[in-house]
Amino acid sequence: MAKNPGRYFYECFRKYGPVFRLKVMSKTYTVLAGVDAANFMGTREGRDSLRSKEFWQGLIDEWGASRTLVGEDGEAHQKLRAVLRRGYSKESVKGRYNEIIEITDQVIARDWPVGQLVPVVRNMQHIVTEQLGAMLTGTSPREYVADIRTTIFYILSVLVTRQRPKIMLKDPRYRHAKGRVSQLGARMIAEYEAGKANRDPARRNLVDDIMEAHARDPNLIPRSDLILSLTGPFVAGLDTVANTVSGFIYAVLKHPDVLARVRADADALFSDGPIDEADLRNLPSIDGAIMEAMRVYTIAVAQMRTATRDFAFQGYQIREGELLYVATAVPHFMEEYYPNPDKFDIDRYAKPRAEHLKPGVYSPYGRGTHTCLGKTLAEVQMALSMARLFYLLDLELEHPDYVLKTKVLPTPGPSMKFKVRVNGRRH
Repeated sequence: MAKNPGRYFYECFRKYGPVFRLKVMSKTYTVLAGVDAANFMGTREGRDSLRSKEFWQGLIDEWGASRTLVGEDGEAHQKLRAVLRRGYSKESVKGRYNEIIEITDQVIARDWPVGQLVPVVRNMQHIVTEQLGAMLTGTSPREYVADIRTTIFYILSVLVTRQRPKIMLKDPRYRHAKGRVSQLGARMIAEYEAGKANRDPARRNLVDDIMEAHARDPNLIPRSDLILSLTGPFVAGLDTVANTVSGFIYAVLKHPDVLARVRADADALFSDGPIDEADLRNLPSIDGAIMEAMRVYTIAVAQMRTATRDFAFQGYQIREGELLYVATAVPHFMEEYYPNPDKFDIDRYAKPRAEHLKPGVYSPYGRGTHTCLGKTLAEVQMALSMARLFYLLDLELEHPDYVLKTKVLPTPGPSMKFKVRVNGRRH
């Protein structure tokens, strides 16, 4: 599990079936795996039988908050989701695609020098956070990226996935980073309150939604929850989007035929002035490569839940209070649904094949009521970022025979040591 949790869950599914147990840091977890597990997440029985609170309570307590979206279920979850929905959706950036491109160009010019080997994951984290800051919050988090990255690592590995001991939270590096992220959140609150009277309705963003909801219903979003809510986009997007597009970059460079098609998409996109909604719907190779990267380099390998009651799954009895992993990404590796699953095949998703449309076989954003709220925004962000990167730069792997190394913490993805060479500029 330590090297590739997606593959590990798949191999256990093949060996033990749809229900099995494993130990992590002396705790025993029951794993529900496969297509039926993925589909179960979206059923009424699944909603009534599972909750997420226990896995996120440590994070909530650590920040002195009362709740967070990912840790709530039922009515409270739906209310919070309604507040955050627009700010996390592609509607929040509609008509602002060219601003995203300008931000991307600035970061590429700064961090991707010609003739150098560059660290892919770290550099993509900078692109992602600059985009999210400008589009969702109006605040540039550039100076806080390392602090956000450190905070995510400790919180997820110690408090959420529980793969590291709690003593690590006393590490001065974590305490400093957490203080800096709190400082970022406090700055966002102060900037909003100072300029509230002059905010432009046409540029409404997630900060407006959160702060107005707090003023309207402080029981739903009390002041103690504001910092966690306002810095949420950076925590949610930093690793997830950056890891996915880093896997995309590796796979595209590893396959020259895919590289040629991705470049053709990118060249066509930027050949005729400003970008609009219709242009984003005409990137078949880039979209296919992103979807395939999300299948192969899955971030949402499994969803952590607690059984709220006794229930039966695939002939096995699950008891109230059991800690669960619901391994929804297991079908990503199954040849029954994806012929030759080890092949990076960007044509799987177009009709007539459309292999991902079978129920329960494709879950890159999780499943059920907690399906990623920002998935439509992430799709726009990834497509524009990859189109622009491959339009501007001539990239190659450090070595032609390089095989991608991966990490597990804080989230599954390419190693932080993964580098590519910038041979030159294409445009």
